This record gives sequence, structure tokens and C-alpha cells, in this order.
Amino acid sequence: MDARADIKTIPLAVDLDGTLVSTDLLWEGFFKILRSNPLVLFLVPVWLVKGGAPRLKHEIADRADWDASSLPYRDDVLRLLREARCEGRKTILATGTPRPVADSIKDHLGLFDDVVATEDSGNMTSHNKAEALVALYGEAGFDYVGNSRADLPVFEAARESTVVQPDKAARRWAARNNAASLADAPISWRDILKMVRLHQWLKNILVVVPLLLAHEYGSWSTVAQAVGAFFAFSFAASAIYIINDFFDMALDRAHPTKKNRPFASGRLSVPFGMACSAGLLVAAFGISLLLPLAFTGVLAAYLFVTTAYSFALKRMLLVDVFTLASLYTLRILGGAAATEVDVSFWLLAFSIFFFLSLALVKRFVELHERGVMPGRRIEGRGYRAEDKPIISMSGVASGFGAAMVLALYIQSDAVADQYSSPWLLWPLAPAILFICMRIWILAYRSEVHDDPIVFIMRDWRSQGVVGIGVLLVLGALFF
Repeated sequence: MDARADIKTIPLAVDLDGTLVSTDLLWEGFFKILRSNPLVLFLVPVWLVKGGAPRLKHEIADRADWDASSLPYRDDVLRLLREARCEGRKTILATGTPRPVADSIKDHLGLFDDVVATEDSGNMTSHNKAEALVALYGEAGFDYVGNSRADLPVFEAARESTVVQPDKAARRWAARNNAASLADAPISWRDILKMVRLHQWLKNILVVVPLLLAHEYGSWSTVAQAVGAFFAFSFAASAIYIINDFFDMALDRAHPTKKNRPFASGRLSVPFGMACSAGLLVAAFGISLLLPLAFTGVLAAYLFVTTAYSFALKRMLLVDVFTLASLYTLRILGGAAATEVDVSFWLLAFSIFFFLSLALVKRFVELHERGVMPGRRIEGRGYRAEDKPIISMSGVASGFGAAMVLALYIQSDAVADQYSSPWLLWPLAPAILFICMRIWILAYRSEVHDDPIVFIMRDWRSQGVVGIGVLLVLGALFF
């Protein structure tokens, strides 16, 4: 009898990483345990030496906290499995992932009859997987769904194969063998821009603040240095955003909007992101070599603090918001170092108060939108639902503190020496109060969803206030 005519007797085996789910659980598990304990990084070579890939996979699987319900499953593959079960076919989850993780996915989906997975004795990938399936079902006695170069021996051993979002090797094999293919839309520039968070580059405009306040914008070389600092900070920030997304993939999937980020959704792979992050860091420090040495020191400090924030500080009560405020201030210091302009005590004091208020807005919005039950923390944060009142009070007070620092600065001798009509600067203090109070009111109304800095830069009313402020500064300078 033709095997095609008796398809109900042909089992369907489905790969896991990159096929059933649009992510790689080994990488995801690695970043999960690294976030909990960075020292695990030094154990990886030991595990590989002692037991190779199977030992590494089991050690990571044992330490990572897996939630099968949160994984990004591919709808097309789930549909294939449901159709196969409706036809009475046996379905098998065939994966290099350790059996405990594979069993949890099998139990969650309820779509598999059996599991072929990595055990202590061997890594169930490539030839090992092909031999195991042939031993169970015979040569050409099963159909297979996979996605990568490692699946080529299994494709060859299967009766029919379907490739899902294939890599180059799997795509070439599918073309040669006229195999069925399930592929998402190709990676687009939109995915890349989401990955680097291009809109977050707006924050790095802060590097030009020291230049503007020192009125040195008439020098093209100084302006060029400020532009270089902007791109260096932007590239470095994007590199860290990518790494931060690796650590937060599981948390992002539970968020109403962050679940669409490229790595949480599986649109982009971790190795691709790591290569991009490394390239961005090289570009950032390459630019810094063209600027004064002090700027490289500030950039290195910025990277150190942001890395510490990603690993641990963002889960610490209050430490996280003070860290965020300091990162904004570091951008200002970076601009001063790049342009070799002195930065005043007044500017630093204003920066700390103002950006602390906005950092508290960010945490307030997270608590407000998540709907956390009393006594429970936001996952990955140090705040509970009952913290909302003190967060909002502290944030509003910080905004008023920033306005007070600005008012004292306007009244200082430094302003009298630099500006022809310093009295024109007085409306800046209530303008800062307007911006801070407005964003807090909108946060209470659930109308702020973005990073507050990005929100201000996109909000036309805030833009209008900033524009008026610029005109007042110019008037005070030249009128």
C-alpha cells in the first residue's frame, strides 16, 4: 500500500525551539538564571566540559522557572497538530530540550501523545533525533516539522517534512526537495527599529543641554562633538536595551504591549540580537575615541550603571528610580565632557529632581496599568499596589523641587552675568510645574503609557511649553 494513502498510520513529529515556539528555550533559560545569579556565567564552561550539551541543558532547565503557558507558540504549527489529531494520527514532541521542560509543554498543550527529548545520556538533536525517531517508527515512517540546519538529518529520515521559519540551510533543503514551508513575514526594518528602540534616542538630546546653556553653539567643531556624543549614547543605549530585552522576555510576554517586542514575540532570535548589540557597542566606543577622553569615561559609567540596572537594580525599591534619574544626569555629564563645557551645580540639581519625578511617573504607570492586587508586587519590580500614593506624592514633590531649584538659579548671580534680561526667565519655573503636574494628572487618568520622557517629546502641549521656554531663553539672552 502507498504510504501516502494510509496517512492516518503515519505519526507526526514536531520540533520545539524555533518550530513549535518562536524562541529558543536554551537561550531564554540561560538569561533567566543569569538574571537571578550572574555568577552562573562562570559555571557554563564547567558544565560543558563535564557533560557537554546535555549537561548544560539540564543544568539550565533545572534552574530556570518555566511557565509553559507563557511561551510564544506558533499558530500554524498548533493548527497542524490539531488537524493531525483529528485524523487520528499520533503526535510526538521531538526536541533537544530536556524532558522535564518538554513534558510540561506536552501537559499544557494536550496535543502530544509522546515526547522524544534530551535525557542524561544524549542530546536529542540532529542525527541523535533522527536515529531515535527511526528506531521508534522506521525509516520514512514518520512526518516531521522542523526549522534549522540541525534538523536536516531528520528531514532526510522522514517520509515528508515541513519547514517552519527556516534558516538558510533548512530553506535550501526545502527548495531542493520541494518540501512544504510555513514562514512568517521576513524581518523588516520595523522589527529592527523596534529592537533598537529608535524612539528612545530622543532622550539623548540631553547631551546638547550643557552646550546650549553655555551658549557655545556658534562653534561648528563643538556642535559636531555634541552630535557625536548623541550617537555614541544612542548606540550604547540600544545595545543595552537589546540585552535587557533578553532578560525580560518572559516578563514582557505578560505585559499588554511589551509582549509585541521583537524578542518576546519571537520575531528576532537571541543570536541575531547579540550580534547587533555587539556591533552597536563597537560603534559607540568607536565614536567615543574621536571625542575627549573624559567622554569615554562617562560613556563607560553609563554602560556600567545600565547593566547593573538590568541585572538587579530595577528590582530594588527606590534604588531603581534613583538609578533612572542618574542615567539622565549622566547624559548631561556626557554632553559636557564631549564638548568640554563646564556643567553647573544648578543644572545637576535640577536634573536630579526633575528626572526623579519622571522616573516615579514610570513606576506609577506600571502599578496603575497592571492592576496588581494589594500585598502583591509587580513582577520584576520592588513595588506593591499600596505604594501608589507615596510614589505619586514623592513624584509631584520632586517636580516642585525641580521648579524651586530653577527659580533659585534664575535669581542667582550666574544668570545676571550671562543674560541681558534675566527677568524673562521667570516663566520657566511655572512652565516646569505645568509639565510635571500635567503628566502626573494624565498618569492618574491612565493616559500616559509610554516612557514619560518620550511622552513629553511627543505631546504637542508639552512641546508648546518647551518652545515657549526656548523663546524666553533667547529673549533673555539677546533682548
